[in-house]
Amino acid sequence: MSVIYALIPVAIIFVIIAVAIFFWAVRSDQFEDIERQGLNILMDDEDNKADDESDKPKR
Repeated sequence: MSVIYALIPVAIIFVIIAVAIFFWAVRSDQFEDIERQGLNILMDDEDNKADDESDKPKR
């Protein structure tokens, strides 16, 4: 039973830290454009191949 007295404050501290991190992420615009990052994964390979081929010197 005495463990509960230690775990409750620790849990409250974790919740406060999680809420602080969430508000920091919202303020720093981490959630502004979520869909674009998902689409970058799909489209990134084609763009990089074109860039890599144009950067290679011609023999």
